Amino acid sequence: MSMNYVRKLGFIGLMLFVYSHPGASEPAIIIAANDAELKWAPCPEFIPAGCEIAVLHGDPAQPNVDILFKVPGNFTIPLHQHTSAERMILLSGELHVSYEGQPTATIVVGSYAYGPAQLPHEAHCADGDDCILFIAFEAPLDAIPLVKAGD
Repeated sequence: MSMNYVRKLGFIGLMLFVYSHPGASEPAIIIAANDAELKWAPCPEFIPAGCEIAVLHGDPAQPNVDILFKVPGNFTIPLHQHTSAERMILLSGELHVSYEGQPTATIVVGSYAYGPAQLPHEAHCADGDDCILFIAFEAPLDAIPLVKAGD
């Protein structure tokens, strides 16, 4: 892992901090993308090995779940869609995303991206650093594989 990569993650925070306030219904949390306590799990089977997801907050089977999505450099995420809209911020790497009917967009570190529910898309993480995305889903987490026309 390069020092540049570690510095990029530094702005996220380097510790897990939990504070409970008597009037709050749940504790506040801060989790770094490189936190050793994160529990990474494989992505759905249609996405090649190397893709991982870590749940930051919420239950993936319920609405309003936040995750980290990680793929290595030079990795392609196949065409798929989600039941939910997704709100994303790229934390590491460079990601090229193609939404159906739109030109391919390049997402760089610190960029916000919004993907509407049901809109087919695919992506490619450029050579170099892993692509790590923070993604907030409104509906329960899913990824529905699709087949490109002509395939």
